[in-house]
Amino acid sequence: MNWWWVLIVVVKAVVVFTAVISAVPILVWFERRGAGWIQNRRGPNLIDVPGPFGMIAIGLSILKKSPPGRLELRRYRSAGLIQPIADAIKFALKEDIIPNRASRLYYIIAPMILITTALLVYAVIPLGPTEPPAGLEGVAIPPQIHGVPVSFIVAPLNIGVLYILAISGLGIYGIVLAGWASNSKYSLLGGLRAGAQLISYEIPMALAIVGVVLMSGTVDLSEVVAKQSGLFHHWYIVPQFIGFLVFTAAMFAETNRLPFDLPEGESEIVAGYHTEYGSMKFMLFYFAEYIAIVTSSMLLVTLYLGGWTFPGIGHVMRIVAVALTAFHFPAMLVSWGVSLAPLVVFAAKVTVIMAIFVWVRWTLPRFRYDQLMRLGWKVLLPLALINIMITAAWLVK
Repeated sequence: MNWWWVLIVVVKAVVVFTAVISAVPILVWFERRGAGWIQNRRGPNLIDVPGPFGMIAIGLSILKKSPPGRLELRRYRSAGLIQPIADAIKFALKEDIIPNRASRLYYIIAPMILITTALLVYAVIPLGPTEPPAGLEGVAIPPQIHGVPVSFIVAPLNIGVLYILAISGLGIYGIVLAGWASNSKYSLLGGLRAGAQLISYEIPMALAIVGVVLMSGTVDLSEVVAKQSGLFHHWYIVPQFIGFLVFTAAMFAETNRLPFDLPEGESEIVAGYHTEYGSMKFMLFYFAEYIAIVTSSMLLVTLYLGGWTFPGIGHVMRIVAVALTAFHFPAMLVSWGVSLAPLVVFAAKVTVIMAIFVWVRWTLPRFRYDQLMRLGWKVLLPLALINIMITAAWLVK
């Protein structure tokens, strides 16, 4: 066994896990700032909690035995950046209470199931090229460590699409189990709503992906991205626009975001399936929701928006390679420098999709439950089937 290969896979998994976990507080901060801006109200940038420089000012003021005034605190505002830190401290210090009549074992493992399934999806999403683009065969892409290529994908499975559909389908068990194990009618109702909603929208989502599979002729996500290289019309959002609309609507429903957040309808069922959860267990549900947003954004970019590709990205990579080589950089540094360009493109696309998540949440009202189910079964499902028939007829022609 090549132990360098094992070490590289472990390091990639740790790096991706750390990046995803670190992205959640940033996304929470971005959503709060965006909500304040969209609704023209005060956001976390106007709280009276000072930033790092304000903390230093308070410390100096205490040493001088003169407490800082309100104006001094306002001078060192943190733009809400330390609000996620305050949230984490609050969750960690809250008392962890388990209801008396709850099924203790299932109550504890339910949030673990949800957060685990949310994180496992990242293993097969390609963040960069696995083979050198045209004209860059001489540059070591992906970079190599002791002869082992370092691709920007944790586990390059050739059944990536099937893997994602299978893993994402397991998340429903965590939600339904949380609602049942809490032994609360509000939690149970939220879990049942979530189960019905996820089943209703997973089917149109899977059928929308079938159109992409037919177009690309593969279930390997790396090859799906490679087939979209070139100009913008090569991206599958153009020939698969109906599938793109179905997938996008189902994506919002799968993440339980507005206007599809009926499992957490505060005015009807308090907080839904996680009503009886608090402290760190509630934080796992909170993290799982935002991790699902990042996952859905990455999957949408991979399937319909060209993944890490962009028109002219090969020329940019070639210019970077020539420039680094001209300054006599080592071959490994040249490979890493060239490989970062697709990674930046992919991150930029994902950021745009996550911004749309925030925009939609604070713009559209919540559906009624009958409207939600009607949309899934009577609109999205027929559209997904029509898209498959049109795609198949076009390919056979």
